[in-house]
Amino acid sequence: MKERVYNFSAGPAVLPEEVLKEAQENLYSYPGVGMSVMEMSHRSKEFNDIFVTAQNDLRKLLDIPDNYKILFLQGGATLQFSMVPLNLMPPKNKADYINTGAWSKKAIKEAKRVGEVNIAASSEDVSFTRIPKQNELNLSPDASYVHFTSNNTIFGTEFKTEPEVGNVPLVCDASSDILHKKIDVSKYALIYAGAQKNMGPAGATLVIIRDDMLERSSDNLHTYLNYKIHVDKNSLYNTPPCFTVYVIGLVYKWLLNMGGLDEMYKRNLEKAHLLYDFIDQSDGYYKGTAEKEDRSLMNVTFRMPNEELEKKFIAEATENGFVGLKGHRSVGGLRASIYNAFPKSGVEALVEFMKDFKAKN
Repeated sequence: MKERVYNFSAGPAVLPEEVLKEAQENLYSYPGVGMSVMEMSHRSKEFNDIFVTAQNDLRKLLDIPDNYKILFLQGGATLQFSMVPLNLMPPKNKADYINTGAWSKKAIKEAKRVGEVNIAASSEDVSFTRIPKQNELNLSPDASYVHFTSNNTIFGTEFKTEPEVGNVPLVCDASSDILHKKIDVSKYALIYAGAQKNMGPAGATLVIIRDDMLERSSDNLHTYLNYKIHVDKNSLYNTPPCFTVYVIGLVYKWLLNMGGLDEMYKRNLEKAHLLYDFIDQSDGYYKGTAEKEDRSLMNVTFRMPNEELEKKFIAEATENGFVGLKGHRSVGGLRASIYNAFPKSGVEALVEFMKDFKAKN
């Protein structure tokens, strides 16, 4: 059997080895049930226990207050680009969006189909290499909500704190840095995140929604697009992505066993500093693309002196077991995604490889 490589992919991404092994062990027959989770009825008591345990463990990890509901839906963050405005924009049909990259732009495009979108701030003029500062935000006091993307996988930038938006509800696409540290959920009206970057395999989307937001979901909405329906049915309006939710639940347990999100944040800081410090000390041979103060802890983006060297680097890295280092096709360059499950030893090994590559080239 092939040894596991170091997986730097941006998503679907690396999962904890302990989680993979437990899922493998129970794949054929879930303990006490005699069949795989993939074969279980989503209405069964056994699956309900898996589902509710996952919700409760997430509540523990993030200290989610009682007036928030936790949903596991489908359609990725992409469906949420539409569901958020369809549910939350009325009756004002007006919302503020902070534009920090490709995913923000996609969210804005769908919101414009529903109502008026005010771009409260954008860093597009500098190719999304930074996060707009608080004093740059041009917020509308009568907006239905303010939307931001907490981490930008393509450009390697990340909000260090939430934007301050007064009494206007705050909505966040946290797909690529959810659970990398503790956040104050009470500051948000709604948080959504695709699972496949920092939480589990592809197929499920987490939505954490504050109860008062549900009053905005119109009965005239298409059934599957209505948050109220999903809350009423506890995410079981239709068959959920059962196996994905099971693995997500294992990841939550793993995070709790590791010491929770404060411990995870400490580890994430260590890993990111290792790589960024080396890049900064390489005399410009490797050059980070994001402004230092806005650098992502999850996605480290960098360039080399020319594209030929970058191609050679990617080829040799792959041969040496470092996979997924090619930057997003829209921007090129290089990207190392070092999510929660990525081991520190892998970052150390990459730094050694980068030193060696520089010496030879």
